[in-house]
Amino acid sequence: MRKILGYILFTLVAVSCSTKKDTFRLEGTFKGFNQGELYIYELNGSHQLDTISVSKGEFRYEIPLDAPATFVLVFPNFSELPVFGTSGTKVEITADASHLKETKIKGTKENEQMTAFRLKTREQTLPEVAQAATQYIKENATSPVAFYLFQKYFLQVPNPDYQKVGELAETLRRANPNQSDIAVLIRQLPGLKALKVKGKLPSFTGTDIQGRSVSSADLNAPANIVSVWATWNYESHNVQRQLHSMQTRFGSDRLKIISICMDAGVKTCQDWVKRDSIPWSNICDGKMWESPIIQKTGLSYVPDVIITDSQGTIVLRTRSTQEIVRQIEEMLIKTD
Repeated sequence: MRKILGYILFTLVAVSCSTKKDTFRLEGTFKGFNQGELYIYELNGSHQLDTISVSKGEFRYEIPLDAPATFVLVFPNFSELPVFGTSGTKVEITADASHLKETKIKGTKENEQMTAFRLKTREQTLPEVAQAATQYIKENATSPVAFYLFQKYFLQVPNPDYQKVGELAETLRRANPNQSDIAVLIRQLPGLKALKVKGKLPSFTGTDIQGRSVSSADLNAPANIVSVWATWNYESHNVQRQLHSMQTRFGSDRLKIISICMDAGVKTCQDWVKRDSIPWSNICDGKMWESPIIQKTGLSYVPDVIITDSQGTIVLRTRSTQEIVRQIEEMLIKTD
């Protein structure tokens, strides 16, 4: 009888500790952060922005997952950390609020390799990190870590070296011939090259979520902005809030904005726009990276902001709210 009870108890414990084959589990400890919330979103928008509760310095999060995904974990200081998820796996995170750069993730090969890369390069200069990323991509081109490093250190930077981008993209394509994300990105490269300071904003037309026709020709104010955002991307929320503040300050006749929402669901975008009382046109067709307007303009990531003058000349492309404020103030205060 005791053996039977012991077996039952062991089985219950094993089941409770296991990860279901169609889910991904993330759990860990957070020294110096006893209680609060973390944010998590999926890099390409397949899963909506969500919160993770931290209680007594511990947290646990489980999500249904039927395909590999790259998640981004947002810490209380708004720094971000990639987490690579696959169905039926569990990863463990050990974090310290005073040393977030030393956060460790273990449980899968991809997360352990990313942790090793971060720890190895945490004190290096950006060119040195980019060099290390290049080596990793060439040696591990089939890994989702390689695609993440490619985006972070070569594509999503203020002034991309498009020759380097093209070479690394081709390396990734050869290693992953069936991966649609890479194929889409390669198709976008000609448009990306055109989006440079002193170049012209590509012309585009679209229909916003209110059914109104909008186009690049509407951007004829002293300062104009095209922003790319998504409800599932925490950083882009901050950008949208800053844009709202800037337009309220300077007026919609002097600062015109058109936003492109990368959500797969139009209704979700409509709800967020209404909730945040965003007054300018938002385009959302639910096609995400396959959207014709994204293909046309060459905009490539979330968030993404382009500032133009009244003639459609690009004066800045950035993801930084500080740079947005500085540029708009420079353009509009000097005209007061």
